[in-house]
Amino acid sequence: MPERIPEEVVDQIRLNTDIVDVVSEYVQLKKQGRNYFGLCPFHGENSPSFSVSPEKQIFHCFGCGAGGNVFTFLMDHNGMSFHEAVQSLGEKTDLQFEFSAPEAEPSPVNSNEKNQLEGISLLEKLFHHLLMNTEEGHEALEYLLDRGFNESQLNQYKVGWALPGWETASKLLEKKGFDLSLMEEAGLVIKRDDGTYFDRFRNRVMFPIEDAKGRTVGFSGRIITPEKNEPKYLNSPESPLFQKNSLLFNFHKARGSIRKEKFAVLFEGFADVIAASETVSNGVATMGTSLTKQHIQQIKRLTDTVVICYDGDNAGTEAAFKAAGDLSANGMTVKVARLPSGLDPDDYIQKFGGIKFREEVIQHALSLMAFKMWYLRSGKNLQTEDGRLAYINAALPEISGLGSAVEKELYVKQLSDDTGVSFSSLEEQLKTYMPVKENNPVIEEPVIPLPKKTSILKAYQRAERYLLAYMMTGNDTAYSVQDLMEDLTFPTDDYQAIYTYLLAYMEQGGSLEPGAFLEYLPDRHLRSVATELTMLELNAEVTKAELADYINELNKFRQLNVIRHKEAELKQAEQMNDIKTATALGMEIFQLWKALKGQHR
Repeated sequence: MPERIPEEVVDQIRLNTDIVDVVSEYVQLKKQGRNYFGLCPFHGENSPSFSVSPEKQIFHCFGCGAGGNVFTFLMDHNGMSFHEAVQSLGEKTDLQFEFSAPEAEPSPVNSNEKNQLEGISLLEKLFHHLLMNTEEGHEALEYLLDRGFNESQLNQYKVGWALPGWETASKLLEKKGFDLSLMEEAGLVIKRDDGTYFDRFRNRVMFPIEDAKGRTVGFSGRIITPEKNEPKYLNSPESPLFQKNSLLFNFHKARGSIRKEKFAVLFEGFADVIAASETVSNGVATMGTSLTKQHIQQIKRLTDTVVICYDGDNAGTEAAFKAAGDLSANGMTVKVARLPSGLDPDDYIQKFGGIKFREEVIQHALSLMAFKMWYLRSGKNLQTEDGRLAYINAALPEISGLGSAVEKELYVKQLSDDTGVSFSSLEEQLKTYMPVKENNPVIEEPVIPLPKKTSILKAYQRAERYLLAYMMTGNDTAYSVQDLMEDLTFPTDDYQAIYTYLLAYMEQGGSLEPGAFLEYLPDRHLRSVATELTMLELNAEVTKAELADYINELNKFRQLNVIRHKEAELKQAEQMNDIKTATALGMEIFQLWKALKGQHR
């Protein structure tokens, strides 16, 4: 078992860590009232329902129910153990702690997945060593250096070299005790008909691919000399770990820069990301696929703005136009960087350098509409009537969708200058594309959606929620509620479970500071329920009278339950024609109702 971290150490780290700063590394947060809101990193959504409370040092998603404190956020988001989360945050504080490595703490990932990640990590180290330190990798290293990469970049991205041999990796994995059937599922080896295994990646420059948590989950291998029937790039196959539709190359490394720069640069390939990394550190790229909804959601959690920088050829332009439309449709601000025809970012950087690339390409990116006008004009002969009409008919619908009257006028004027058609004629034609306005008042949606209430809470439900919420604000209040509860229980099972854990936590000397109790709860579901309760708006000071009112509601609920049971027994006695029992039950029920009304006048 791992050595337990002293509670006082955990408390000091939590108290010296701001959950807003930690969550902001993964989610773009905006202040709304007392809390911060953003898109939930635990489920896909378009409207922000993920809330972070700096006052209570907790997070809660009103959409999926995820919740907890700063430690549980890292555990759930990064797949860390509690020990790893505490150590990770401890290393960021100015406090001095010594952490012993856990011996065998249960991993949040299943054992097969953990085994596959370890196998991938082993080959990542092997490939990188072969490239940087061996004669066998010298040719590949020279190739990469000639392409403009430097050794610092190759080390940062752990670029490697896979030998031409058929069983280099598979033999190493087998020697280290890895289950080769699991390594096959991870995309590292391929099974022959005779049951033996051979390497998937051979004679290729190897680019490790990390997921959003920074774990290497696969590879992309590139040949350096053309070979018959061999693809230029070979990616790891689809698996639970490696899913191209949700992987963005460099996303984990670029996260901090994206937040700092307030925009992301979207490249077409990871070679462009690496080539630009020394001057453009906020770059990401898809894995040879079109931009997907999952990709957009990942970026949107960090920033609302994307600069697209695809290759300067026709295919790159078409891909940029499509990606720009997808990003814009998801509410993002889009700019498009233009490269000289035929050049990709990697080529441009080799020719002109990284600083010029950043200053003259990225920083001079076109607005989305300016790019659309250029795109719609390109390839058309404006010297001909057909060419001018085609341009006008393509551009006016796009201009009509602009929200600003000034923007509309600006681009209608540009269209007039480009085609020689009068401004007034184009403005008149533009009206045919404008949507018909309805005489209905415009109701603006709130920036932050409120949590949906499926029904009005009954009095006892409100009482148990607020009793628990107040208990979690401090030990004194919690003890006061405990005294008032006596032999009462909470009608809702989850609340009763939280109450039981809370009493045990206090009995062990636990302090009910914001967020402290949440990590004590052993169950993610209970943490979510408890977090939702802590997000309730409470009075700064709760009176004994308010607590007593809540207790009375629970008492009333218990008494009503007794009456209902007695009424059911009465009905059964009447059906059985048991007059004596029915009479006694009737009197008992009358007395119970009388007592209940007397207590709650």
